[in-house]
Amino acid sequence: MKNVLIVKGHFIYTRTAENYEVYKNSCLVSVDGKVEGIYPSVPDRFKGVPVHDYGNRLVIPGFVDLHLHAAQFLQSGMGMTKQLLDWLEDYTFDLEREFQNREFARKAYSCFAEKLVACGTLRACIFASSSTTGTRELFEILKEKGIGAYVGKVNMDRNAPDFIIETTEDSLKGTKYLIEKYRDERLVKPIITPRFAPTSTEGLLKGLGELAVKYDLPVQSHLSESLDEIRWVQDLFKGAKNYSDVYFKNNLFKQTKTVMAHGIYLDDDEKKLVKKMDLMLAHCPDSNINLRSGIMPVRTYLDMGLKIGLGSDIAGGHKIGLNEAMVRAIQLSKILNLTNDKLKPLTVSEVFYMGTKGGGSFFGKTGSFEKGYLFDALVIEDDSMIAKRYSPEDRLEKFIYTGDDRNICARYVEGDKL
Repeated sequence: MKNVLIVKGHFIYTRTAENYEVYKNSCLVSVDGKVEGIYPSVPDRFKGVPVHDYGNRLVIPGFVDLHLHAAQFLQSGMGMTKQLLDWLEDYTFDLEREFQNREFARKAYSCFAEKLVACGTLRACIFASSSTTGTRELFEILKEKGIGAYVGKVNMDRNAPDFIIETTEDSLKGTKYLIEKYRDERLVKPIITPRFAPTSTEGLLKGLGELAVKYDLPVQSHLSESLDEIRWVQDLFKGAKNYSDVYFKNNLFKQTKTVMAHGIYLDDDEKKLVKKMDLMLAHCPDSNINLRSGIMPVRTYLDMGLKIGLGSDIAGGHKIGLNEAMVRAIQLSKILNLTNDKLKPLTVSEVFYMGTKGGGSFFGKTGSFEKGYLFDALVIEDDSMIAKRYSPEDRLEKFIYTGDDRNICARYVEGDKL
């Protein structure tokens, strides 16, 4: 007997970035965790199946966060006046050391996971820390939560404090252990994670690329986040044409599925390579402003056909709710428009697409309610006066701008209610 779920409410999602698909007072049928269809009423062949009736509430796809650091969650909102490299030295590295302690890791990662799920993020690409033991705890906690995630042990063998770097051999050994332990999991899977090029030797990058290709695993890292970082990469990797080339030469740039965070200052060759390799970029607007890194030219990239998702980038970003990243992406695009009126500001539907179907494509068919997509969903409740007066589109925009975990009354991952 197939597992059938029927949910009733007002459904809104984006098939494309330009427009919403809206089904008011409709019934969505999910079979074995996948959307079978949306209907005005329950089809005859599904009569007798209980209906989860959410009345006048909105039902939207779950949020997909393509870049955040679980080991930095406790420091969210701290050090926000510093720039990237100083912020890492003054706040981040010292906290990440604590995740070598299993008990500390379990407590801290439990707090992180609770908040992540509460805010509606049902899929995420997550950096842990350099600790193999701590990263194992994060895998187990996310499995218990029942959400989808790629989790990476952070790999670094130079240019960081001695208490959090490892030898090249130990870094690769810990990564391989986690790959073999978790690669066959259904929802929470490993991802190859060099912290960023400056904290990795050529030997470590080469070894990580070999693991990515051998096990056909996805890759995540940072790319061109700040000008100081780019200059540092140029000094460290004299033979590389640019920042992207460092990863590309080591099989870490879409030789397997890859997401790179930031990408603010890509040169023309890098943009062409990103497009050619069909690589995903994670736009992290909050952290880019907090750490004064810059503003990603999202409209330019979209016009070129590059693939863009969103990241909260906790803890460079100060809020874990992905709707916050959507709002900031729009606001920053308006700032760019003030200096160049050819750069059209982002629309609400475009950023909603980035945070659902666009980012969801990294996980497969999720982030939409089209037939065959995984039923990952949030049920949104707003004030009754708002619900009666405004359209689903307006209500969704209000939730994106002003909503939080208190507005989310149900969460589904692959048809299972959390």
